[in-house]
Amino acid sequence: MTFAKPHAPLLELSGIGKSFGGLSALRDISLHIRRGEIYGLIGPNGAGKTTLFNILTGLHRADGGRFTFDTTEYGGHCKSHTLARAGIARTFQNIRLFSNMTALENVMVGRHLRTRSGIWGALTRNAATRAEERETLQRARELLSYVGINRPHQTLAKNLSYGEQRRLEIARALATDPKLIALDEPVAGMNSTETDSLKKLLRDIRAGGTTVLIIEHDVKLILSLCDRVAVLDQGKKIAEDTPDQIKCNSAVISAYFGIEPAAYEQNSTERPTARLPDQANHGHP
Repeated sequence: MTFAKPHAPLLELSGIGKSFGGLSALRDISLHIRRGEIYGLIGPNGAGKTTLFNILTGLHRADGGRFTFDTTEYGGHCKSHTLARAGIARTFQNIRLFSNMTALENVMVGRHLRTRSGIWGALTRNAATRAEERETLQRARELLSYVGINRPHQTLAKNLSYGEQRRLEIARALATDPKLIALDEPVAGMNSTETDSLKKLLRDIRAGGTTVLIIEHDVKLILSLCDRVAVLDQGKKIAEDTPDQIKCNSAVISAYFGIEPAAYEQNSTERPTARLPDQANHGHP
């Protein structure tokens, strides 16, 4: 993984919009993600979080707006493989592993994005191809160890535990040497021990120089893990700030609890007590 200058913009969105059959899913979304941060994206169901992820990773075409990644502007759409080569990797809300391939093979598939040998190399088995295959194998083994999969690497993906499968997806994404890894609900279905372990892994990934973008319904996780957070509601961005500011934001509280912002903005003796889940520690150690 490559170390990057902290706090410089890596990903910038401006005026992103998307509709499906006349229904507006995203409206004029603008935000920026700095290099070397963990950035959270939250919002009620149907807020547009996954749609935005799909635009950023080339699965959907935006109706308008543009985004810039690592100083290159992509307009409202770019193909997935182009963005992957540029340095954006992602996981999905539903696990999408090759279930009948081994853990090692799954990671090697991701690594092939960075290989150069083509059909001719595969046919001739020349020295360059063999060296590249050795590097791919070694890198895949390193990543399995890095994400904490301690089973034999020849274990089929379908025989791993749920938490291990989530980690395997992250290892496969990291095999592409991304500058930004986008994770769609990575702790969904995990118990508290698995969640805490994954939080540590995500901090390690960021410490290694990879920027992390994460969608989660687990607000406590986002507030305890992320450097900054954006909140979507009904396809619009209603807030973008640090976790401490987000949890007290009247518009965010309104979106989650149905409290009108005007009521929340009353003086402190009359203010409703609802607030987003508190955390003793924010950011990272």
